[in-house]
This record gives sequence, C-alpha cells and structure tokens, in this order.
Amino acid sequence: MGRTRGLTLVTVEDVQGPTTAAAAEAPTAPPEGGEGVSIGSTGTAGLATTGLRPLAPATPTAPTPVVFGQLAPELQVNVRIEFAFDSAALSPDQKPRLEQLCRVMKASDIARFRIVGHTDAAGSDAYNERLSILRAEEVQRYFVNECGIDPTRLEAMGLGKRFLFNTANPRAGENRRVEFQALS
Repeated sequence: MGRTRGLTLVTVEDVQGPTTAAAAEAPTAPPEGGEGVSIGSTGTAGLATTGLRPLAPATPTAPTPVVFGQLAPELQVNVRIEFAFDSAALSPDQKPRLEQLCRVMKASDIARFRIVGHTDAAGSDAYNERLSILRAEEVQRYFVNECGIDPTRLEAMGLGKRFLFNTANPRAGENRRVEFQALS
C-alpha cells in the first residue's frame, strides 16, 4: 500500500479465519475443563421449550482487508515469542518474555495491541494459516488468564507463512513466532 517512516503497509487478504477446507480439517476440542456439546439437526420444534430461537442464516459479507505494518528488520523493536515445530503451545522458556511484556502492557497507556502469529514455510497455506492464528490466540489467552490484561485491549490474527523473519531459510525456527503491534 505504501511507506511511511520506514513502515511498509500491506493489505492482508482473508486473515479473518481459516479457509473452509482448513476449518473442515481442524478438529474441534471441547472447552477446557468441560464436555463437548453436540448439536443435532432436530429442527426447531424443541427450541420453544428451551427458550432458544433458531438462528437466522448468516448473510455473507465481504471480508474487510486488514492492514499489517511491516517494518524493515533494522527498524524493529521486537519481542518475539517463538514456538516449536508444528506447535501452538507456549514453552516455559518463553514465559519470562511474556511476563516482561505483560508488565509493560499494564504500565502502558496503549489502548490496543495486535498479536500476530506466524509459521515457517513447511506445510500447506491452509494449515499454516490455522496454526498461526492458534499461536496468536494462545498468547492472547495467556495475557488474559495469567496477566489479567483486559481482553478488549488485545486482537489476535494469524498470517501463516506470508512474512518470514528468516527468508534465507524458510523453515528456520525463528519464523515460527508471535509478534506484537501497538495499535492505539
């Protein structure tokens, strides 16, 4: 889109969620500490007794393009949270970085932060899109549950393998990361 003070603004298409194929591949886990809920196609007859109403069919809307500011590496001040191959789990060695960032966020007057998940170049685009958002959501969950950050201050998004940190080695570990942006 353009440049300003060394910042390259790029429009990121379709980052609102996984593709239909990726959503179909991804298993759905029950909520933590709870049982899964199964919803069958029993019609609307039983809804009146439960007080529930049938949902109106969703109206398709055009995805809103997301602008991602990408700084040249020499201009970045970056706290990267790194992940193991094929994982969205936070490792213990990354938690001190998260704790430090938590203290900074609490003391900051910045109203909103974006947590951006990335992957290396191994795997399909659909798989990497899903894994990158899972990484960002795991960090978001940590900030809310462990640090007490208000969830309205956080936005999680995944960019898959679009913005490799180490372009010379697309499968390098430093490409599997979460980065942070101050939005307002």
